[in-house]
Amino acid sequence: MKMKAAVLREQGRPRPYATSMPMTVEEIDLDPPGPGEVLYKIMGAGLCHSDLSTIENLRPRKLPTIPGHEAAGIVEEVGPGVTGLKPGDHVISVFVTSCGDCRYCNAGRPNLCQGANASRTNGTLISGARRLSAGGEPIYHYSGLSVFAQYAVVSQAALIKIPDDIPLEDATIFGCAVLTGVGAVLNTAQVPPGGQVAVVGLGGVGMNALMGAAIAGAERIVAVDISAEKLKLAKELGATDCFLAGNADSVQEIRDATNGGLDYVVETAGSIPAMNTAYAIAARGGMVVSAGLPASNASFAYLHGALVSDEKSIRGSYMGSCVPKRDIPRFLGLYQRGKLPVHKLRSGFLALEEINEGFDRLSDGSVLRQILRPNG
Repeated sequence: MKMKAAVLREQGRPRPYATSMPMTVEEIDLDPPGPGEVLYKIMGAGLCHSDLSTIENLRPRKLPTIPGHEAAGIVEEVGPGVTGLKPGDHVISVFVTSCGDCRYCNAGRPNLCQGANASRTNGTLISGARRLSAGGEPIYHYSGLSVFAQYAVVSQAALIKIPDDIPLEDATIFGCAVLTGVGAVLNTAQVPPGGQVAVVGLGGVGMNALMGAAIAGAERIVAVDISAEKLKLAKELGATDCFLAGNADSVQEIRDATNGGLDYVVETAGSIPAMNTAYAIAARGGMVVSAGLPASNASFAYLHGALVSDEKSIRGSYMGSCVPKRDIPRFLGLYQRGKLPVHKLRSGFLALEEINEGFDRLSDGSVLRQILRPNG
């Protein structure tokens, strides 16, 4: 079938993207679903910092590709052998397509699936197949999804069925921002009731981490960001304390206000300065959880002796350490009970033709989650 999609052919083009046009809207050929695969219509796709990092060439990918890894839509067609999904079902995509039978999947850690990691590197579906092309030229899959398009063919393992009464514009961000942010707090950090938490970096993932801390029953929730506007929303979403980062005194101010730092600090900005702040405001015996993805060659340094004597710990959190089949229904239930008001993170809707301008706004830090509507 023919469809429209936003294609990235060159990474690292300069800003403003509205002028340099790193992504172009093109007519793409999409093959029908093969065995174990599903064709679905994209009703909403979130613009995420991970996509921005790809545009910036901070995280190289096989090109040309159709970016996008966070979406919700409606099943149009299923391939041979697909079970549990049928045309008309509402679904959320997840950006790690677990194979179900590697050492990590068998250990209950599908977010670390070996097969998904290899297929992401190769720009294919987890089966090794490609379903995208343009005039005979191969187009590589992005995280097994490529959802900045009207339609996508993906492995059935990349989709989670959801209730039809959940608005798809809200469901869109559950496959990345919610999984990563809420999961970092509940699964990776395992913040207990009464815990003291800080979230450094208040993008879409950070705001979800903040809401996750409130769900966990944290006694104190400290929000840290360079944007005063985002700190205002953080207060509305449950932050007990807000600090404007970026000045020489901010770390000491936080440590003084919290009697030596926080027990749990979640870094979601994907930058080394943010990670430095997170580590510095962790109390003795505290845990730093990093859920942000910086440039692939970025490194974080610490004094090893202090790590030992202060008994701090540093944890990575990929996709919120989530098991999507378990956690997405759980998080949707919290949403339905008003505990995850993700609609408050929405920063407007975009058409495909506006995608470059959308990434300018994301790069400026002036938005949280913009929702692409590739089908109008």
